[in-house]
Amino acid sequence: MFSNIGWSEMFVLVVAALVILGPERLPGAIRWVSGTMRKVKDYASGASTQLKQEFGSDFEEFRKPIQQLNELRGMSPRAMVTKHLLDGDDSVIRDFEDTARSVKEPLKPSSAMYEPKTENPTPPAPGSTPSFDPDAT
Repeated sequence: MFSNIGWSEMFVLVVAALVILGPERLPGAIRWVSGTMRKVKDYASGASTQLKQEFGSDFEEFRKPIQQLNELRGMSPRAMVTKHLLDGDDSVIRDFEDTARSVKEPLKPSSAMYEPKTENPTPPAPGSTPSFDPDAT
């Protein structure tokens, strides 16, 4: 029931209850809360047992769509792709991730891309027209 509450939050709640209720009323409050939670749990389990007895096999038909919704709610995009497109075989995705992890540094471009062109190493003289390359336009 308290799966979303961590130990630090429980500690804060206990300290807050100790400050608000005081040390003399805190044990009684804890007993009352635990008893109430136990009663609610018993009522819920009794209600589900009663529904199973009254509906019989029809109760399972009601549970199937709810189970399917819960299954879809818990799926991540990766799980959906694996289940529906790859028929549950995620070896393709794992191989891709392993390859991506094994690449330590990106590929470096060749040094020829950064070498200056030697056709016209000096800039044109002031007042002269620059050379025209018809293939470049």
